[in-house]
Amino acid sequence: MNFESRSHYSGALGREMHFNKYGHAGRPVIVFPSSGGSQHEFGDFGMVEAAADFINRGKLIIYTVSSFDSESWLADWKNPSDKGQAHNAYDRYIIHELVPLVRHESPWQGKLMTAGASMGAFHAVNFSLRHPDVFGACVAMSGVYDARYFTGDFGDDHAVYENSPIDFLWNLSDPWFLEQYRQNDFIICVGQGAWESPHIYDTSRLQDAFVAKNIPGWFDFWGSDVAHDWPWWRKQWPYFLSVLEQQGKLNE
Repeated sequence: MNFESRSHYSGALGREMHFNKYGHAGRPVIVFPSSGGSQHEFGDFGMVEAAADFINRGKLIIYTVSSFDSESWLADWKNPSDKGQAHNAYDRYIIHELVPLVRHESPWQGKLMTAGASMGAFHAVNFSLRHPDVFGACVAMSGVYDARYFTGDFGDDHAVYENSPIDFLWNLSDPWFLEQYRQNDFIICVGQGAWESPHIYDTSRLQDAFVAKNIPGWFDFWGSDVAHDWPWWRKQWPYFLSVLEQQGKLNE
């Protein structure tokens, strides 16, 4: 398996940002780490190995990115607006700096994917909904999708609102966004075992918003033995990739 550990300077964030690349061909997927995690987390917890068959066959290239959560959503000393604005800087980094790099390196001409577990799932869904012309598929495992989980009540602050899928999706009426969503693939999974209660709640609420807006999405609730933990995400991740491959979504 081709592996590269790299970094590049981000003008949006004013710092060097590290990322890992796994694979040589296929559909690129940007993977977001869990709370405050690094670009090494996905590999360290066996998630790259779980997808090794897809990577080695040239179906998937994985880019694991560095977190910025410690300066945005997890920065407890900041008010909600400052947290949201910090995340928007991270959004500019991903969309205007990392995605063009991925595009330059890859022959893939279609939309990219996002993926992540726990807080990474929040990012995967949020980026996919905010940028449906960039990301055409999302695999989100055990996420929360309400920014209040990180900020508490944010009032009418737009910087937080635009990053709270459960809020902005309900109010969205722009036909361009809705049509893009209806063309894309959303796989949103949660277990019903230990440590999953808030994630079950938010997954159900997000599903309600998808149904109300007539957006197709696969909301998959696994059993009461399925905990909020890596051993289960290692099972879910290749399972969903297999489904996407069967549907021709990993072939261009």
